[in-house]
Parts: sequence; C-alpha cells; structure tokens
Amino acid sequence: MMNWTQLITNIRLGQEHFHPERKDKRTEFKRDYDRLIFSAPFRRLQNKTQVFPLPGSIFVHNRLTHSLEVASVGMSLGCDVARAVIKKRPELQDTLFEEIGQIVATACLAHDMGNPPFGHSGEKAIQTFFSEGEGNFLKGMVSEEFWNDITHFEGNAYAFRLLAHRYKGRRQGGYVMTYSTLASIVKYPFSSSYAGNKGKFGFFNSEKDLFCRIADEIGLIRLSDDNEPLKYVRHPLVYLVEAADDICYEIMDIEDSHKLKILSYEETKDFLLSFFDDDTKANIERRIADEEITDTNEQIVYMRACAIGVLEYECAQAFIRHEEEILNGTFKGSLIEAISERPLNAYKRCSEMSRKKIYRSKPVLDVELAGFKIMNTLMEQMTEAVTHPDRFFSKQLICRVSSQYDIDSPDLETRVMAVIDYISGMTDVYALDVYQKINGISLPIV
Repeated sequence: MMNWTQLITNIRLGQEHFHPERKDKRTEFKRDYDRLIFSAPFRRLQNKTQVFPLPGSIFVHNRLTHSLEVASVGMSLGCDVARAVIKKRPELQDTLFEEIGQIVATACLAHDMGNPPFGHSGEKAIQTFFSEGEGNFLKGMVSEEFWNDITHFEGNAYAFRLLAHRYKGRRQGGYVMTYSTLASIVKYPFSSSYAGNKGKFGFFNSEKDLFCRIADEIGLIRLSDDNEPLKYVRHPLVYLVEAADDICYEIMDIEDSHKLKILSYEETKDFLLSFFDDDTKANIERRIADEEITDTNEQIVYMRACAIGVLEYECAQAFIRHEEEILNGTFKGSLIEAISERPLNAYKRCSEMSRKKIYRSKPVLDVELAGFKIMNTLMEQMTEAVTHPDRFFSKQLICRVSSQYDIDSPDLETRVMAVIDYISGMTDVYALDVYQKINGISLPIV
C-alpha cells in the first residue's frame, strides 16, 4: 500500500542533494506553480487549439484558458480531499499532505503542455507519419523502444519530457520540479511497450530512468518485473488531475458550442440542468430570475458554474470513498465513472452529444484536416532533413531549429526526437507559418 507521507515530497529533480536558502515564504509546490505560469511552453498554449478553430470572431477556449480552468477545479478538488482525508488520518495534519490542492493545481497547469499543434489531430499526424506514412522507412534504423515511442507519440508523455528532460542550455532536471508534481502529471505510468491500440503511455524511453527514479523514491507500486518494460500504478493525485480535466472539457465545450450556435439555448440549458433533481433545477432558475440575469449567455454561464460545482463535489466524494483502493493500486477507471447515478448519467449524455454534434462539427473537422496536413508535411520535410543532413535544403531547414534541440547529434534517434521536440513545441499559428514559408506559399514581409 502506498502511503501519503512518502507520496508527497518536495524533493526536486536535479536538486536532490541541494537545498537553497529561500528568501520568501512560498512553499516548494507554489514555486512549481509559478515556474509553469511564467514558462514559455505554458504561454504558447494560448495559441493552441482546444476544440474549436483559432482565432475566431467569437472567443472560445484555447489550451491556455482550458488549463487555467482545470487548475482552478483541481485546486478545489485537492483542498476538499485534503480536509476529508485529514479527518480520517489526523497524523497527516501539519504535513506536506495539506498542500495537495496546490500540487494538483500545478499538475493541471502542466497536463496539456505536451500537446502538439492542432490537438489530437496533431498527435495523430506524428504517430501515423511513422506508422503509416513516409517515416516508416526509419523502422529498421532505430531501436524497438524508440519505434514504439514515436509510433505512439503521446501528449501526456511529451509533457513529462518537456518538464524533466535536460535540453541543451537548461539545468539538470529540466524545470527542476518536485517529484510529487512530476508524478501527478503522468496519467499512464508505463512505457510505450504497453501502449497498445489506444496509444497511451507516460514517458519516452529517453526519460525512463528519470521516471523510475521518481516513482521508486515516492513509493509508487511497480507492476512489472525487472526484465519487463516499466509499469507502475498511478500516483493518487493523478485521479484528481484527470477528474478536473474531465469536468472542464466536457462542460466548457458545451458552453462554447452555445456561443458558436452549434447548440441552441434550450438544448444547452437542458444538458446543464440534467445534473440536478427537479427541486434543484427550479431553485437554479429561480435564482437566475431573482438576480435578473436576462442575457442568455450569462444564464448559461450560471448554469455551467452549477454543473461544474456538483461534478467537483461528486468527484471529491468518489476519491474519499475509494481512497484505500487508490492507495493499494486496485482502483479501476476514473473518478468521473464512480460518481452517483444522476450526475453520471447526465455526464454520459453530454459526452455522447459532444461526440455527435461538437467533435464531428464542420469547423472542428476542418481544423483537424488542415492541422493533420500541416503537421504531416512538417514531419516529412524535417525528418528528411535530419536523415540526409548534408543536402543543401536540409541544411537550410536545420538552421531554423532552436539551439536547445540536439538536431546536430551524431545519433539518428536523437536527431529524430529533436524534430519531434521542435514541431510539438510550435503553436498552431507558428506551425501554419512555417508550413507556408518552407513550401513557398508565403514569403516573409520585410
């Protein structure tokens, strides 16, 4: 059984034996949060698609606003769980466990930082470039572990690499985050050998030893033998990060769909109020009337806040009920699947509608198709460049790449990973700009 006092630690990756004197009263976990807020990869999320195309005349969510909202819900979940667990386990009072709200919020900020341009379409473009496309020629030239990594490319695994990997010119340990924060963002704590058809895994082979060091130090339960690919159970706080994400993307996508007129006011109202019994519905509508909220968008905002509130409460209660199973590594599924019947059925109904009317809507499909084409072309041209670096056009392309990426390495796998690093770090707008310029579609304006 995992234990909270070991799971929650402020040891920092890259500073395990170094304890600098602090000049302010911020906790180590608050420092993690601040490092992400002020980081360039986090800022770039403002120009990465969440669901709907960017930019638009109507403001909808991008990856940045989504991550901030997820962090807000994650903070509430962590704080509610901390209070309840301390009542059951008073020995945790006045320990680092009290700060799990901050840890969850920080992990929520980071959860999408590894997503490439154009969201899941961008992920798919990278995967299929190697598994189905022009990049397939590399299969016999790289190790099996590396091939598994790149053919199952995963934004979650890339987020861990982004924060933990030592790029050129950066400190040992990447962003030098605490072990607990880093473990809390790894949704799938196993190597790409276990990815299967779903393509989910938690860390690239290049960061395997780093994750293993963290997991063993904080006491995650290891499920694999020494001669097998790495596989652990999740850090318990991952369930809270996942729940915050599940709540926000489902409910906020419904609000955005109303703004974009994909859903009517009556449809949106029906979905958001389906989380409540008749008495609570009537009370919500009465408060809207009493507060004289006449604008339909503002009415939807109020109902959305109520829906998020009930889901946050339900997920916190689910975690508390299943705490021992989570610590034993035997809990199955997600917290959202363990909530009570009415909100669970409402959530499933929203999810089904989203698949049919939102994620298959023409604006979403258009940006996915365009994004896939852009990403596939960038991957093709940059991979060709690092495979044949002596060619004239290859040299020109390689010169575009930031010096932090080891694109001049004598090792082929390192060069290919540098291509993935470079392209995954782009915003949607920058990826389009590079695509147009290197294909002669547009020229720089001087």
